[in-house]
Amino acid sequence: QVQLVESGGGLVQVGGSLRLSCAASVRTFSSYAMGWFRQAPGKEREFVSSISWSGRRTSYADSGKGRFTISRDNAKNTVYLQRNSLKPEDTAVYYCAAARRAYDYTDDFGSWGQGTQVTVSS
Repeated sequence: QVQLVESGGGLVQVGGSLRLSCAASVRTFSSYAMGWFRQAPGKEREFVSSISWSGRRTSYADSGKGRFTISRDNAKNTVYLQRNSLKPEDTAVYYCAAARRAYDYTDDFGSWGQGTQVTVSS
């Protein structure tokens, strides 16, 4: 199982930016697709973005297209989520996830981080 630790959350004003990071403790990090999810108060967890093991393929939820950018640094075992033009509805706990199987770019994530809180104030 992949151990994941998110960081970079906090309080930001509407229109501001934040970059979330997720550090993975696995030697074969470059073999796993990664994803970001979020859960707002009173709502179900939802998909935000994902990236293939090589970084060549990315996917975004409609809510984040044009505002969010996912990237990864396989040398640092880290995946990032750059979020710009933040809105109050982006307030949520953001979770990092790793694919259940290596070289599998689907929606099957088997390892999850503890989450990092992001609050967007108006």
